[in-house]
Amino acid sequence: MRVEDLDGPRTVPAAVTGNLDELRWLGLDWDEGPDVGGAHAPYLQSARGERYQAALARLAADGRLAEDWLSRRDLREAASAPHGPTGPVYGAAERRLSAAVADARRRAGRTPAQRVRFDADDGEVEALDRRHGARRFDLAREVGDVVVRRSDGLWAYALAVVVDDAAMGISEVVRGDDLLPATGAQVALARALGLVPPIYAHAPLLWDADGTRMAKRRGGATLAELRAGGADPQRVVGALAATLGWVPTPRPLTPKAALRECDTTAWPDGPTRWTAELDAWVRRP
Repeated sequence: MRVEDLDGPRTVPAAVTGNLDELRWLGLDWDEGPDVGGAHAPYLQSARGERYQAALARLAADGRLAEDWLSRRDLREAASAPHGPTGPVYGAAERRLSAAVADARRRAGRTPAQRVRFDADDGEVEALDRRHGARRFDLAREVGDVVVRRSDGLWAYALAVVVDDAAMGISEVVRGDDLLPATGAQVALARALGLVPPIYAHAPLLWDADGTRMAKRRGGATLAELRAGGADPQRVVGALAATLGWVPTPRPLTPKAALRECDTTAWPDGPTRWTAELDAWVRRP
């Protein structure tokens, strides 16, 4: 269990504790983590800065880092910036523009904080995915230069997750489909650091009954709300298994029982739905 708390002051310790408590209520457990210790401590990313600094130093020694002085507005307005799956792609033209902006600001006596980016170079990288197969990413067109340290001095997720997955011996990553476009950058970073990237399995996202992505801010069901309302956690697990096609109809399941039904090849092609009927079944006394 790794806690990815890289947002500095915006990370609320009580929220972290609450999330771990909710996962235990759901029936999950872990062999290592911030609350049980283990061989790969510390398990809070906010306490692993020395490892990220060492990775940054290696990339710098290999000439793979550059300062980025452009604002988000500068990047949006850069006519040359192609758009990849995650937004504008920062490349050679943006590096030249950034250098000009930096020079002008230094002459004006202004030296605001700047991002640090990893130069992913050209060519392609390949990520192995149990659902999508071998996925190739064009580095220049889809990845570009990846932020590894933010302008506020905090570490970027892309660098931290690559370093930690390797250090903790993570061989397989199961996560949502929304992170598939970011995989090329993470594989490129792993290769540049001499690390072996994991195998991936990008799972369908869970949508509300109206076809929008579930989100707490829009009133979507949360574990905390279901728990407070007296829902049976095994019904929650069984409902999720049913949305993925692991079981034909929802039935109470523990996480271990659900895993016995797991078949990544049977996952739906698109997002799954948390329907009103499913929600009512989960909340049934």
